[in-house]
Amino acid sequence: MQNKGLIKVFAILFGLVCIYQLSFTFITNKVENEAEEFAIQKIGEDVDNYSVLRDAEEKRYLDSIGGNDIIAGITYDDAKDKELNKGLDLKGGINVILQISVRDILHGLANDTNDPAFNRALDEADEAQDDSQDDYIDLFFDAYNDIPDARLASPDVFFNKSLSEEINSEMSNDEVESVIRRKVDESITSAFEVLRKRIDKFGVTQPNIQRLGNSGRILVELPGAKDIGRVQNLLQSTAQLEFWHVYKSNEFGNFLAEANNRLIELVGDKEEAQAETDTTDTEDSDLDELLAEAEDDTSDVATGNNPLFDLIKSPGSQGGPVLAYFSTRDTAKAMEYLNRSQVRSLLPAEQRYAKFVWGIPEGDADLVGLYALKGNRSMTPPLSGDVITDAQQTYDQVGRIAVSMQMDGTGAKAWEEMTGFASNNQSQIAIVLDNIVYSAPGVSSGPISGGRSEITGDFSITEGQDLANVLRAGKLPASADIIQSEIVGPSLGQEAIDSGIMSFAIALIFVLLWMIFYYGKAGIYADIALAVNILFIFGILAGLGAVLTLPGIAGIVLTIGISVDANVLIFERIREELAKGKMQKDAIKDGFNNALSSILDANITTGLTAFILLILGTGPIKGFATTLLIGIATSLFTAIFITRLFIDGYAKSGKELPFSTAATKNLFRNVKVDWLGKRKLAYVISGIMIIISLGSLLVQGLNLGVDFVGGRTYTVRFDKDISPTDVQDDLIAVFGSAEAKTFGPNNQLKITTNYRVDDDGSEVDEEISRSMYDALQDYLPSDLSYEQFSAGGSDRELGIMQSMKVGPTIADDIKNDSFWAILGSLVVIFLYILLRFRKWQFSIGSVAAVAHDVIIVLGVFSLLYKVMPFSMEINQAFIAAILTVIGYSLNDTVVVFDRIREFVNEHTSWNLDRTINRALDSTISRTLNTSLTTLIVLLAIFIFGGEGIRGFMFALIIGVIVGTYSSLFIATPVMFDSVTDKVKIQRKKKLEEEAETTV
Repeated sequence: MQNKGLIKVFAILFGLVCIYQLSFTFITNKVENEAEEFAIQKIGEDVDNYSVLRDAEEKRYLDSIGGNDIIAGITYDDAKDKELNKGLDLKGGINVILQISVRDILHGLANDTNDPAFNRALDEADEAQDDSQDDYIDLFFDAYNDIPDARLASPDVFFNKSLSEEINSEMSNDEVESVIRRKVDESITSAFEVLRKRIDKFGVTQPNIQRLGNSGRILVELPGAKDIGRVQNLLQSTAQLEFWHVYKSNEFGNFLAEANNRLIELVGDKEEAQAETDTTDTEDSDLDELLAEAEDDTSDVATGNNPLFDLIKSPGSQGGPVLAYFSTRDTAKAMEYLNRSQVRSLLPAEQRYAKFVWGIPEGDADLVGLYALKGNRSMTPPLSGDVITDAQQTYDQVGRIAVSMQMDGTGAKAWEEMTGFASNNQSQIAIVLDNIVYSAPGVSSGPISGGRSEITGDFSITEGQDLANVLRAGKLPASADIIQSEIVGPSLGQEAIDSGIMSFAIALIFVLLWMIFYYGKAGIYADIALAVNILFIFGILAGLGAVLTLPGIAGIVLTIGISVDANVLIFERIREELAKGKMQKDAIKDGFNNALSSILDANITTGLTAFILLILGTGPIKGFATTLLIGIATSLFTAIFITRLFIDGYAKSGKELPFSTAATKNLFRNVKVDWLGKRKLAYVISGIMIIISLGSLLVQGLNLGVDFVGGRTYTVRFDKDISPTDVQDDLIAVFGSAEAKTFGPNNQLKITTNYRVDDDGSEVDEEISRSMYDALQDYLPSDLSYEQFSAGGSDRELGIMQSMKVGPTIADDIKNDSFWAILGSLVVIFLYILLRFRKWQFSIGSVAAVAHDVIIVLGVFSLLYKVMPFSMEINQAFIAAILTVIGYSLNDTVVVFDRIREFVNEHTSWNLDRTINRALDSTISRTLNTSLTTLIVLLAIFIFGGEGIRGFMFALIIGVIVGTYSSLFIATPVMFDSVTDKVKIQRKKKLEEEAETTV
C-alpha cells in the first residue's frame, strides 16, 4: 500500500478532530447531570407538581452557569451549540409539518373577491387536492382555465389596486399566472421567515425548520420541547392583530331581547324537550337590569324557554363594551344563534355590519365576554397589526402582565385618529388578535400620539412573551394548519436512549468476539478498525450538526455489519491466496486488491438506496439514511486502509498471520455444490412463497399505518395491565372507529382512530384528546388529571407517551413518495449493474432477486400482522426497511456477480454452469459469515432496541434471510437462464476449437 505515512497522519488527525467534536457532548452531559442532581436535591418528591418545578430549577441552574469557563475556555453555552444533537425519539419534543394555506394567499391577492369563477376554481382545487399529488396552485389554475371566458386580469380578480404595478388588464392568463406564482412563493417564504423568527425566540435548543418543496409545507422539529400546547399555538397563530371601535352594551339591549324572542319562535319548540335551565334568582335579577331599557319597546319575554337568555350567565356592565357573559361551553351555540340570518335581520340599519366576537376567558370563572365590533361593508378594521414595528412583554400600572407595542408613522397617525374618536365619544377600542378580544380599553385623556399602545389581559408571563414574540416576528400571510405531527414524551425518549445503547452494546460485543473467534489475530485488527469506524461516525455526526435518532442508532449498528462485511471479503480473499501457496506478503497484497472491486460495488449499491431514502425520507428515517451513508464511507476507509496498516505492519515482522483459528481453519474449504442444478427446486419454492404472499396481500391486505391512510395514533401507558379489546370497544363508542393494540408491555396500548381526520387545528386535537381521556376514565387512576394525562408522560409516567397525526392529503403524498422510492431504487440499481457489468443479464438477475425479496417481506407482514405480539404497521419506517433490504440483497448479489465475472475471465475453458457453480462455492464462506453477523446484530436490536423499531427490525431480519437465499438461488439462476442459447452455443464451439488446437 502506497503513502502509508500520509494515511497514518490523516487517520490520527481525523480521530483527534472527532474526539474534539464529541468532547462538547461529554461536557454538556456532565453539566446537565449536575443540574439535574441540583434540582432533585432542592425539590423533593413530596412537593406538588415537583416534576415541572425541577425542570424550571434545572433551567435556572443552567442559565446561571451558562457562561462559566468549564475547560480550556469552553463554556456550557458553547458546548451546547456544538453537541451531538439528539432527535425527537431520543429527547422528546414535537415534529410537525405545517401547511400554509395557498387558498388564503390567493384570496388575499384577489382582495377577498366574490367573483364566482374565482371562488369556483378555489372550491374545485380544494376537492381535487384530496386525490392529487399536484400543488394547490397548479390545481387552482387548471380549474380556472377550464372556466369559459374567465380572465385572471379581471378587475374583480387580480387586476386590483395592490397588484396594479405588476398586472394590467391586457395581460393573458399565462402572464398573470407567472406573477401570481411568484407572489405566492414570496408569501410562503414570508411565512417561513415568520415561523423561523418565532421559533428562534421560543428558546428551544437545536430547532430545525425547513421548506418542503413548493407545496407550501414547512417542517418544524423541536427536540426537547415540553409545553406542546404552547408550541402548537405559537406555530399556528396567524397573529391577525386588529383594532376596532366597539359598541356599548346599552346599544344592544333591544337587539338581544328581540333576538331571544325570535329564537323562541325558531327553535323554542324543538329544544323545549331538552332545554335545561339552571338560572338562579340573582341571574334573573341581572337579566331584568340588562333589559330594563328595552321593556318599553319590546314585548314581554317568554319564560321557561329562552334560547339565548338561558345561555347568559351575567350581563355586561352598563356602558361597557361587554354585552353579556357566557360559559365557554356555550359559546358555539350562542354564536350560531346570533349569526342566523333571521336574527341578524333584527339589527337596525346603523348596526347591520356589527361583528360579534368573544373575549378571553375570565380567569377560573369559565366565563367569556361577548363583544360587538363596529364593522363595515368590507369588514376591514380601521387599523391592523401590519403597522406594529416592535412588541415587548411588560407590566401595566397595577402590575399586571401586558404587551406594549410601537407603531410606524402610518399606524401612529391612524391610532391618534381612533383614540381621538373614542375619547370624544367616551367609547372603547377593542384590541383583537386572531378574532379574540384581548382588551377593550376606553380613552379618557384625549388622542394618543406617538403610536405606542398596550394590550392587557389575564396573561401569564409565558403567554405575554409568546404574544410579544408573535407580534414582533410578524403575522403569517395565511393560516397554517398542522397536517402531520409527532409528539414524544421525554420519559419515552429516555427509554429509547437506554434501549438503543443496550442494543448497540450487545451487537458490538458479539461482532468483536466473533471476528476474533473466526479470524484470530487478524480479527483483532479488524475490531480496532471497527472501533475507529464508530469514532469517525459519531464525530462526523457531531461535526455536521446532524441529528441522532433511534433509527439512526439502528443505522450505526447496521453499519457495524457493513464494516465487518468489508473485512470478511478481504480476509477471505487473503485466505484464498494463501491456499494457492503464495507468500504471506503477496497474499495480503493480492487479497486486498482482489476484494476491492467487490467491496466498492457492494457498498455503492447500498449507498444508492440510502441516498434515495435520504432524499424522500423525513424525520427519523432521514436520520437512518444519514448515518447509513456516513457509515458506508467510514467503513470503506477503515476496512481498506486502517485494517491494512495493522496487517502490513505485522507482516513486516516476519511472523505468520493465518487469518483463521483452529476451529475455522478448514471451514468451508473444498465446497462443491451444484447450485444451478438446484435452481428448478428453488424456482418452485420461491414460486410457492410468492403466490402465498400475493394471495395474502390480495385477501388480507396490509396493516397500513396512519402514515398511509391518515388519522391519529397515541401511545398510552396505564398503571396496570389493560385489555385492548375492552378499551377498543369503549373508544369505538366515542369515535365511531378506533383500534387499540398492546404496544410493548401489557400496560401500554397503541390507539389509532381516523375520527375527524379531515379536520385540522389544535382545537380539534384538544377535543379528541379530551374525549379519549373521558373514555378511558375506568382504566386510569382517579387522581390523574387531564393535564397529566396529555402532558406526554406525567410524574408517574402515565397517559399519552407519544402521539402522531397525519392528514389524508399528506398521507396520500407519503404513499406516493414511498412507491416512487422503491421503483426509483430498482431503476437505479438496474442501470448501475448494467453499467458496471456491461451485460443486461446481470441487471435482470439483480432486479428479479430484489423484487422476489420485496414481495416475500410484504407477504410475511400481510400473513403475520394479526398474530405477532408487536406492531407490524406499514409506515415510513417500513419503507426504510424495504429499501435497506434492497440494498442488502444487492450487496450480497453484487459480491457473487463480481466473483462470477472474475471466474469467467480466468477460466475461459470452463462451461458457463461450471464457472458459476465454482464462483458461488468460493463466496459461500463470505456470504454465510456476513449474513450470520448481520442477523445477530439485527436480532440484538430487535430484542433490546425498543418497541418503536421492532417492526422495522423484523422486516430487516426477514429481508436478510430472504436476501441471502435469493442471491444464491434467484439472482444467479435468473442471470444464467437469461443467457441466450446462441451465446451458450458459441461458448461451446469455442471450447471445442480450443480442445482441437490443444490436440
